[in-house]
Amino acid sequence: MTIQIDKLTEQELEQKGVFEWPIWEKEKSRFDWYYDSQEQCYLLEGNVTVETPDGKKVSFGKGDFVTFPKNLSCVWDIQSPVKKHYNF
Repeated sequence: MTIQIDKLTEQELEQKGVFEWPIWEKEKSRFDWYYDSQEQCYLLEGNVTVETPDGKKVSFGKGDFVTFPKNLSCVWDIQSPVKKHYNF
């Protein structure tokens, strides 16, 4: 299971309808998370490191378009407050 990070153009984001997706915000924190379906998100603010059970760490932040695979268990470590559009 791979977390995919992309840099999309404004046009690509608009084509996907990203700016119509709901917004989720979270303060600096650390917590366990499980994805029961694929989720895509676009970070408007923040810096995050996600760690998977096998010890892999993936970091992303403002301007990144991130795809989380279905059935992924992970730990979110938010270093600076997050604001993101998300869709699943």
